[in-house]
Amino acid sequence: MEIGILALQGDVAEHRAALSEIGVASRPVRRPEDLAGLDGVILPGGESTTMSMLLDSSGLADPLGKELDAGLPALGTCAGMILLATEAVDGRSDQRCYGAIDITVRRNGFGRQLESFECELEVPALAGGPLPAVFIRAPVVETIGAEVEVLATLAQPSPGGAREGAEPFGARRAVPVLCRQGVVLVAAFHPELTPDRRVHELFVSSIDGGVRAGSEELSGTQALPGTEEVLATEEVLATEEEGR
Repeated sequence: MEIGILALQGDVAEHRAALSEIGVASRPVRRPEDLAGLDGVILPGGESTTMSMLLDSSGLADPLGKELDAGLPALGTCAGMILLATEAVDGRSDQRCYGAIDITVRRNGFGRQLESFECELEVPALAGGPLPAVFIRAPVVETIGAEVEVLATLAQPSPGGAREGAEPFGARRAVPVLCRQGVVLVAAFHPELTPDRRVHELFVSSIDGGVRAGSEELSGTQALPGTEEVLATEEVLATEEEGR
């Protein structure tokens, strides 16, 4: 197996190191010919508008799109999630979105650089306990399609207080942060920046052994859970922690 890593900008070396640790060969993808013979591709974290422009200037934009349309397995992290989404909100009007996974995302939905954070996620599809996650100017998933599996969610302060019809600042909702549709896996966070390799292993398993069954929670295009549901979940978790 050999996985390509889009190497125009972003966390290329970190993804290559992660794949090496789990025994998977990789190569950087900078030109159309670098796509030949790949078993999958990773679109890394970085700056999505810059990556979109570099895809056009490198000549990779359309060839990569054709490979994705033909079913090339893909993992997108942070900016890579935006590129693989159906639509990006708050991006440039010419921002490229490949539509490889049926989600709409909002750029920098978790806040700017100063609001970056680390946390642990509960991922029922992954054995081994909570998953460490690093969020840096992370996108927020706003809608999901009927075929999208939501593998992990996170309570998030709503960023949309100033938008018409949006929740006020301070309201909390559960938003998807790890999603899968067929052989396309996307994360709003940076799994390449922690020592935990389970997200990369999950991606490789979808190529090597078929897609594992994941959580069905939140599947289907729908409104995301609101304040009361999230706070109720947090209260249960707090009660469990007090009892330990």
